[in-house]
Amino acid sequence: MKDLLVIAFSETTMALYMERCGSEEGKSGRIIPLPKQMAAGCGLAWATPEREREPWEAWMKAHGIVWETMAEVRF
Repeated sequence: MKDLLVIAFSETTMALYMERCGSEEGKSGRIIPLPKQMAAGCGLAWATPEREREPWEAWMKAHGIVWETMAEVRF
């Protein structure tokens, strides 16, 4: 089992934009189906082993990425 920071989105377009920006910049993480422990609008989330929220929040704000919620989830 491992703990991941999961960032959920209310819109599919934002989740896909996150995936594109993250891939282009070599960010660790990937798009996953929304874990059952979370509730969000579009059913997609970004999961990353980098669990510090503040750097992710700053990076997403700088790229205009709007997220709904973030949580640490154990898989």
